Amino acid sequence: MVLVLALALGVTLGLLTNITIPASSLTYLGVAVLAAIDSCLGGVRASLEQTFDDKVFVSGFITNTLMAAFIVFVGDRIGVSELYLAAVVAFGIRLFENLGVVRRLLFSRWGWE
Repeated sequence: MVLVLALALGVTLGLLTNITIPASSLTYLGVAVLAAIDSCLGGVRASLEQTFDDKVFVSGFITNTLMAAFIVFVGDRIGVSELYLAAVVAFGIRLFENLGVVRRLLFSRWGWE
């Protein structure tokens, strides 16, 4: 229930505030958000599998987000601005893998197999 309230609060604050992001930072933000969503979905998966560990979740969340930003940074510095696609592909694959596992676990739990 706390997660739902936190999500509702975050969405409400996002809709009510007028924060602008500089165009040069949009790639960083997009990849960081994708990494964060992947980590959150991994946490849901671990929770459903009853293997959730808060230290692993927090460290993975921070590490994934920083690594994604670092990949974008390196790509910008060496002149390969498309290097961010590596992070997008990696986190995208993990995200859909976790989503599939979460779906199967929920179906199994609800008896919809």
